[in-house]
Amino acid sequence: MKARFAYVLAVLVLLAASPLRAETAEQWIAKARAYLGRESDLNAVTSIHFIGRLETTEQVPSAGDKTLLVNQAVTLPAEIIFQKPCQQLVILTKPGSIETKALDDYDGWAKSANAQNPKQWRLTLLEVPEIRQLRANTWENLNFFAGLEKKGGRVQLGGEVTVDGVACVEVSFIHTDDIIFQRYFDRATGRLVKTETGRGSEIREEGEIVVSGIRFPAKVISKSAGGQIATITFDKVILNERIPATEFAVPGY
Repeated sequence: MKARFAYVLAVLVLLAASPLRAETAEQWIAKARAYLGRESDLNAVTSIHFIGRLETTEQVPSAGDKTLLVNQAVTLPAEIIFQKPCQQLVILTKPGSIETKALDDYDGWAKSANAQNPKQWRLTLLEVPEIRQLRANTWENLNFFAGLEKKGGRVQLGGEVTVDGVACVEVSFIHTDDIIFQRYFDRATGRLVKTETGRGSEIREEGEIVVSGIRFPAKVISKSAGGQIATITFDKVILNERIPATEFAVPGY
C-alpha cells in the first residue's frame, strides 16, 4: 500500500510541476468556432453572400513606352456567393466586361460578358484541378473548420508559432495531398491569424462584420507566391439567401 501511495504521489507532483497539454486538432477547431459564434448559428448557415470590392493591380502598357508593361492599381465591384452543399459564384464588374466564375458541385465554368451588351459573352469550362480547388474553397467558407473528415479529408495539429507577434497554434486542413489550408489560430482566443495554402499564398483577415451572431472579416488580404497582393473589402454580408440553382448551372445547358 505504501508503494502504491508513493507512486500516486509522484504522479501528482509531476502533474503539478507541468500543466496539462492534452490538446488536439478537434479542440482547437472547437475553440476557433466558439470565437466565430455559437454552434447553433454556425450550423444553421446554408449560404453566404459577400458584397464588396476587390483592390489589386493589373499590368498595362506604360504611358511613355507602349512596349513596357507597368502595374496599375484597380478597384472592382465584387460579389462572392457560397451555397451548400457545394456551389460558388464570383462576379467581378470591370469597365468593359462582367467576369463570372462558378462552381456547381463537380461542374465549373468562367464567363466573360460585354458590360454594354450582356448577350455577347464567351464561356470557358474549367479543368479538373481548378474545380477541385474551388470545391475545397467552398467547403472552407461554409463549414467553419468542422467536419472535413466526413468528405474524405483530415486535420492535423502542428506546433506553436508566433505570427505577427501573436502566439499561435498551427492546424492543417488537408483536403488532398496538394490542397492544404495551413491555419494559425491565436492561442488565447481561437481567432484565425493567418492562412497559408499549398500554392504558397498567404491570407490574412482584418476587422469584422457580425451577422446573425457570427463574425466575418471586414477585409481579406491575399498575397500570392509571386508577391502580388489582392484585397477584398466587404460592405455587406447576407446569410441564408436561397440562390436559384440556375445561377450556378453552366450557361446554355
